[in-house]
Amino acid sequence: MIVRNLEQAEKEGRKIVDPKGNWDSTRLLLKDDKMGFSFHITTIYKDADFQMHYQNHLESVYCISGEGEVQTLDDGKTYAIKPGTVYILDKNDKHVLRAFSEMKMACVFNPPLTGREVHNAQGAYELDGQFELSSN
Repeated sequence: MIVRNLEQAEKEGRKIVDPKGNWDSTRLLLKDDKMGFSFHITTIYKDADFQMHYQNHLESVYCISGEGEVQTLDDGKTYAIKPGTVYILDKNDKHVLRAFSEMKMACVFNPPLTGREVHNAQGAYELDGQFELSSN
């Protein structure tokens, strides 16, 4: 059994901060845990507005708190995000995430992340986790 506490995980270097200032993410479950997916608690900062395109991963995101919207770029559709909303990027959807207030999100990635990834120029995570970032 694996048991982790969010606060302790942050202190142990599992918290990654976006160098562009849009988010931070504490990676509670990672590839080396051998569960086949990773699980993160991510904070999207108020007024963040950025594009992502997870070409190598599928992602499910559940909003715990805060409000914003996600827009799929292929069809231009915009979806409201508020507590209790889940959005699932089941087609490697290119999307824009906008935070009207600080949002706390629970995120699941398949395949799992190694824990040190940050977005590349296309807004994706590389499969090998080669992009490193200092943690807080």
